[in-house]
Amino acid sequence: MGIDNKLKTVVLTEHTGRLDKVVSEIDTTISRSRAKKLIEDGHIKVNGQLKKPKYHAEVGDQIDIEDIEPTPISLEPENIPLDIIYEDDDVIVVNKPQGMVVHPSAGHSNHTLVNALLFHSPLSTINGEFRPGIVHRIDKDTSGLLMVAKNDAAHQALSEQLKKQKNLRKYIALVHGRINENSGVVNAPIGRSVKDRKKQAVVADGRPAITHFKVLERFQDYTLISCQLETGRTHQIRVHMKYIGHPIAGDPLYGPRKTLKGNGQFLHAQELGFEHPVTHKLMVFSAPIPPIFEKTLAHLRLNNALNS
Repeated sequence: MGIDNKLKTVVLTEHTGRLDKVVSEIDTTISRSRAKKLIEDGHIKVNGQLKKPKYHAEVGDQIDIEDIEPTPISLEPENIPLDIIYEDDDVIVVNKPQGMVVHPSAGHSNHTLVNALLFHSPLSTINGEFRPGIVHRIDKDTSGLLMVAKNDAAHQALSEQLKKQKNLRKYIALVHGRINENSGVVNAPIGRSVKDRKKQAVVADGRPAITHFKVLERFQDYTLISCQLETGRTHQIRVHMKYIGHPIAGDPLYGPRKTLKGNGQFLHAQELGFEHPVTHKLMVFSAPIPPIFEKTLAHLRLNNALNS
């Protein structure tokens, strides 16, 4: 190992599948083709052992990545205001604003939530160099609650809860069309789209994905719903709602062009619940929807209300 090489260690908490694919997902600065070459050249190990690119990685596997090229990203603390809902010695619950990226990646080297968190507090180191403290993520243009680990013990405990689906993660979303059912469940596997690598899609060989939804309010052309995640796949709610014919309003990736104007999709992580990693007390937090979301709902109630 050369002196300029950097070793990244990541313990898988959700990603599974071919090793080269998983590596490109957990470190977005590494393409799948480059991941394959790094594996073949012996620069990536699984649980201390060399594997082939087609090795099926599982939750709990420790992936060691020897990055033989310098990365252009430098993770620096930045004095960016945070909306902290709760904090103690082990965890932080933060209300992420719409438009903020959670952690640095290709194309987003700074001004992320992680940069802001590092300025505020020490964070766990278990999830790799560029995702300290990050137990789970929400998309750049999704607002709402995230739990953050301040030390490795807390991170492991919170990750285990996610793996066993013990957390409460409830979202509020505004979708196109009128949903007639009062509630429902979308049970459809999700994987990378074969047509567009930037997108996820419902695919036969995807990972299991379950979303529960409940109608909160109906308009002529839109429906306000709450969604509760049973699993936590990438873009899960956005993909599932498109799949059942009700894409999220404002979604630039999965929604129609003619949609409501905002700052991205009208999707907000409203409630978050977990067992505290030290006290084991059940903790539940909520965050109000952003002003643009509230303003849009007020407009719909005036101009797009159901006929009485």
